[in-house]
Amino acid sequence: MSRIGRKPIPVPANVTVKVEKGNRVTVTGPKGTLEAQLSPAMEIVQEDGQIIVKRPSDSRHHRAQHGLTRSLLNNMVVGVTQGFSKKLEIHGVGYRAEKQGDNLVLQVGKSHPVIFRPPTKDITFEVDRDGRSLVVSGIDKCAVGELAAVIRKTRPPEPYKGKGIRYEGEYVRMKAGKAGKASR
Repeated sequence: MSRIGRKPIPVPANVTVKVEKGNRVTVTGPKGTLEAQLSPAMEIVQEDGQIIVKRPSDSRHHRAQHGLTRSLLNNMVVGVTQGFSKKLEIHGVGYRAEKQGDNLVLQVGKSHPVIFRPPTKDITFEVDRDGRSLVVSGIDKCAVGELAAVIRKTRPPEPYKGKGIRYEGEYVRMKAGKAGKASR
């Protein structure tokens, strides 16, 4: 049996979870509201301030959907109470980020500034004073992670000088370059 799927999801007092027909789930909390269409095969039960996900059979598909459904529900509950964030670092001479209104403007060695608009009103950008690190935060874990990946993709870290945008704590393996080549 799925270890993840079996775990009950604790629901805080300030969060309301509404499960409609066909497993259309709406979670409302202090940070906002999230909606998702989850697998209709799974059974979602609310009892004693907890949510329990049950599966109809032990088939391979149902086992896979069991853990996935539970994880998606848990991410929704955590998102509307605490939120999610991804921190990015900018390395390189002249590379910087700044916030203009709600938008994020990146100067990363291109001929033009790269502008990112938040895809939803729930996602926000924070930039530190020197423009060397930024934080993407919001209530939807998937949207935050995807936007952070798209920002990183505008200038991924290169292996010779390490210039580019990387996640906080990401290790970039450096290469020696021409000077490291053995002479004959």
